[in-house]
Amino acid sequence: MEGRNEPQWLSPDESDAWLALSWLMFKLPGAFDTQLQRDSGISFFEYLVMAGLSMSPGRRLRMSELAQFVNGSLSRLSNVVKRLEQRGWVFREPSAENGRFVEAVLTDTGWELVVAAAPGHVETVRRYVFDALRPEQVAELRDIGRQVARQVGPGQGWPPSAPRNVVAD
Repeated sequence: MEGRNEPQWLSPDESDAWLALSWLMFKLPGAFDTQLQRDSGISFFEYLVMAGLSMSPGRRLRMSELAQFVNGSLSRLSNVVKRLEQRGWVFREPSAENGRFVEAVLTDTGWELVVAAAPGHVETVRRYVFDALRPEQVAELRDIGRQVARQVGPGQGWPPSAPRNVVAD
């Protein structure tokens, strides 16, 4: 096409880095999913939902904030929360602060599942990610992840708003 600028193609180093990252984006979640399905009977996404709730005050979070935390659409999250409700691990209710919002709440049974699943998940994260890195690379990975996240979602806070807790770390 005339008048169209030629794309700025990736250099060989950029191409290698992009292929490595692409591979990770597809393979790593699958490895986590396999471990969690095998050991706990839940998907990686279900674990992220319940872990996000486990790290929140009162084990509750607005659905919109939870969707941001798990990096999922509100409709996908709603479908997953519905399945978790059917299993007795989560329930939804209007926010006490503002009834226009719906909050997801982790039940005691859901909490017990997250507590039981967390050690195996953390072991898998450590084996696939952190055991392969030198200590200084951990900080580099964090910084790179945050920087790329800001490029993808400008104006969105990172990490998401759920507070941290030892159960899901």
